[in-house]
Amino acid sequence: MKFGLFYELQLPKPWTDGSEHKLFNDALDQIELADQIGIEHLWEVEHHFLEEYSHSSAPEVFLAACSQRTKRIRLGHGINLMPVNYNHPARVAERIATLDLVSNGRVEWGTGESGTAVELEGFNVDPEKKTALWREATEQAANMLTMTPYPGFAGASFSMPARNIVPKPFQKPHPPMWMACSKRESIHRAARHGLGALTFAFVEPELAQKWVQEYYDIIKSPECVPLGHSVNANVAVVSGMSCHADEDEALRRGLDGFRFFGHSLGYYAVYGEYRPGRSDVWERFQEIKDTISDNVGRGGLGTPDQVRHHLKRYEDIGVDQVIFVQQSGANRHEHICDSLELFGRELLPEFKQREAEKAEKKRHELEPYIAAALERKVRMPAMKEEEIPTVLPFARRQNTVDIGLSDREIQIPAVKQRAAS
Repeated sequence: MKFGLFYELQLPKPWTDGSEHKLFNDALDQIELADQIGIEHLWEVEHHFLEEYSHSSAPEVFLAACSQRTKRIRLGHGINLMPVNYNHPARVAERIATLDLVSNGRVEWGTGESGTAVELEGFNVDPEKKTALWREATEQAANMLTMTPYPGFAGASFSMPARNIVPKPFQKPHPPMWMACSKRESIHRAARHGLGALTFAFVEPELAQKWVQEYYDIIKSPECVPLGHSVNANVAVVSGMSCHADEDEALRRGLDGFRFFGHSLGYYAVYGEYRPGRSDVWERFQEIKDTISDNVGRGGLGTPDQVRHHLKRYEDIGVDQVIFVQQSGANRHEHICDSLELFGRELLPEFKQREAEKAEKKRHELEPYIAAALERKVRMPAMKEEEIPTVLPFARRQNTVDIGLSDREIQIPAVKQRAAS
């Protein structure tokens, strides 16, 4: 089983002028440390307007910074918001490819549709249509990454003419694709589309086992028809993590942060009353934190032996990756680093040793099913050479001679001569 880190870039109030600067730079230091100790994955969210809960509105920028501070850790969008009002598919494709190049092929491309009223209404996304918008944009962005040229598209949410999206990604045909999943039905949908399942839900291993089995049953069945141009058969689950030699100290350092993570999510998704620029998420948390019941993710907070037992339960039922929530609430930077270092020394080596054998066995088992799934994919037809259009500059189109010629361009001798003629 592999391990990842999950970053919302949470920032409870009160804030100072330097709060966000420290938040981002501490996170970069933590990720650099995680890379050094051998954590395999990093997942960075995309959220908008969610004060205190998530200040990660430009994950492509943050992940690019991570790419230059690390050498091995996989850089995951957890997730790209794909409805076109958030991100045009061509812009997603361009940014994914660029990040893949500057990271030497370390991108994991998580996709999703968003869920909060604050975000959906902020970008004028119809919540009733968001799943269909995600599907259309995700499929077309994958086509853009793999086709030369992209033939163009006229769909329900966007249209564009034939263009060649550059650059193309380092990984071929494109980085591994994932889908955010919060319930059983969405895990099934991820499997039907041949996507990895990022299960951002805290579930007992017994329930997770059923979800994992159903996911892989669909991957192996005719139901699996890839949305992208590859199949990424993986299930990841989220867990809290605070590891210390003393259990009470592990809880003191990590439990409030883990509980705030759940509270702040619920605040924006279910029960909060948000006023832009006047958030009170941390303040409300202080009033109710002692009444918040534990969930299974709490098992990742404790001594190395306790954390080992917690993680082994997921390894035993076939989960491929556990993603740790550490940077949450008011958890301190130095405590997060201490926890990572202890995990790296005491626990990570034994899981890595078992993972190598498991991964090879899994590859052999799934190889024929993945090949069959890719055969079922209905692909966008490539353009014939004679179908590729010629796109003329505005200056060469009738009645548009002046369009596109700036004062700077008209002074270039070759441009000036051709324009005059």
